[in-house]
Amino acid sequence: MSAPKILAFAGSTRTGSFNKQLIKIAVAGATAAGAEVTLIDLRDFPMPLYDGDLEAASGVPEQGKRFKQLMRSHEGLLLSCPEYNSSMTGVFKNAIDWASRQEPGEAPLACFAGKVASLMSASPGGLGGLRGLVHVRAMLGNINVLVLPAQVAVPKAHEAFEADGRLKDPKQQAAVEQLGRSLAEMLSTLHSRGS
Repeated sequence: MSAPKILAFAGSTRTGSFNKQLIKIAVAGATAAGAEVTLIDLRDFPMPLYDGDLEAASGVPEQGKRFKQLMRSHEGLLLSCPEYNSSMTGVFKNAIDWASRQEPGEAPLACFAGKVASLMSASPGGLGGLRGLVHVRAMLGNINVLVLPAQVAVPKAHEAFEADGRLKDPKQQAAVEQLGRSLAEMLSTLHSRGS
């Protein structure tokens, strides 16, 4: 049986992003459970703001196509989503919007069909980005992504990490690693049932 393939990224482009640190912990958990994980940075996929006129004139931008192809070629999604004004970030939403655009000969929402996702967040605030995850979960569920129920929100993120990138709280560290592990195990279960 082939290893489950997981695409992992944070919904932030900031170099010192807490969510970029957090996603690496979940990636380690997924890798330890036997998954093949591709960790990307949305900064490497610069896309214009979604604009129907732009799409009509020149189609999905090249970076949007690259991102969408990565989405299509992976079965699982590990997502660490910052909270901006009680919701998801613009760069995250924009990437999802471009990936959702139907191209000729393609089924609607093709790159999301059958995907399984696991969510986490980190924020300097007291709720750890929890309010934003509510919106991310709702959006993904509406575009045919199965979002696993367990999630982790790390509050006071500016104080939460060790210099080596681990979380200071061992229970939080274990919970985030478990998110990656659980996603890998769920995908492996689905593989075995499908074979």
